[in-house]
Amino acid sequence: MDAWSQDIHICLHSGEDAERYEGASVPPIFENTHFVFPTFEEFVQAHRNESERYVYWRGTNPTVQIVERKLAMLERGERCKCFASGIGAMAAALLSCVQNGDHVIGVGHLYEETKKLLAYIERFGVTHSITRTTNVDEIERTIQPGTKVIVMESPTSLTFELVDLRRVAELAKSRRVTTIVDNTWATPLLQKPLELGIDIVVHSASKYMGGHSDFLGGAVIGGEAFIRKLFDHEYLLLGAALAPLEARMLLRGLRTLPVRLQAHRDGGMKVAQFLEDHPAVAVVRYPGLHSHPQYELGLQQMRWTTGLLGFELKEASYESVKKVLNRLKVFRIGFSWGSYESLAMSPNYGDNAAQLAAEGIGQGLIRISVGLEPVEELLEDLNQALQ
Repeated sequence: MDAWSQDIHICLHSGEDAERYEGASVPPIFENTHFVFPTFEEFVQAHRNESERYVYWRGTNPTVQIVERKLAMLERGERCKCFASGIGAMAAALLSCVQNGDHVIGVGHLYEETKKLLAYIERFGVTHSITRTTNVDEIERTIQPGTKVIVMESPTSLTFELVDLRRVAELAKSRRVTTIVDNTWATPLLQKPLELGIDIVVHSASKYMGGHSDFLGGAVIGGEAFIRKLFDHEYLLLGAALAPLEARMLLRGLRTLPVRLQAHRDGGMKVAQFLEDHPAVAVVRYPGLHSHPQYELGLQQMRWTTGLLGFELKEASYESVKKVLNRLKVFRIGFSWGSYESLAMSPNYGDNAAQLAAEGIGQGLIRISVGLEPVEELLEDLNQALQ
């Protein structure tokens, strides 16, 4: 069985036990808050090993455990813990690795909430630096004596630059620095950071993995020892547990993830090629295009691309961005991405030009998420909006 077929099998069948649930093809949702025991001795034993035993569903729940097993296998990790949101997962992963006096490096353009999280933990004596690019030499120059963690996304948020994950992992290991990668854009099917030497992978499960814009969830995947430590501290104490119903919805999304990703990739590529040739567009930011500066790196560390991309208008202004977005009819204006519907947004809010300039983001940038609509409709919609 090749790697792609293995991943499909994991999405469809692995981590489940139909015989355990009377042969049900869809596992039941365990909505009970707690589990009872025939003796007090068994209760005590279970409570002392809550990461392995069912005691209280904020800890371990049978429905949640199914998707945790699947995600660990998909990422080729030893263990996974699911959370109530992607930022909840990132917060737990980051906090588990730092303490007062430590320093964190954020690489390139991070998700806005991740940057806010790095700023937030400075009140506890954890400082941070953010590099302007994904260049490994710049990352190395940013390392300080107290650096304990490097946080990355690849591709990066909004600008879609790639991080050379293998080289960063090698650098970090030589300096005894932990690496965390947000792998939401690629999903475990298209990129496996752990196989490239990364220590911890984080996901927002609400995007491609969920695929239907109807629940929030997050996940952390890593080594057995790390996830056990995370469970006993940041997971239980912060309380951002994934609910059983949401776990069931994530399981539903994983069943169709391989097929949906191929459709998003096909549509994303056609849209990117169309935009690259459009006279109103200055540049398209999409790792699947040969014109992307890191196209070859993408071939090395990703299976293929998805349907999330950005492009910059030649007429780079808030007024131009607003006009294009307001003319769209099939694409809807919305913040999220990775689901069945096509969405569009821009980081240019009209009053943040200085911030965009400081971060190296063009004022004409528009981000689009190519959904599952017929691509001809999407191309017609973009064309009329760009006139």
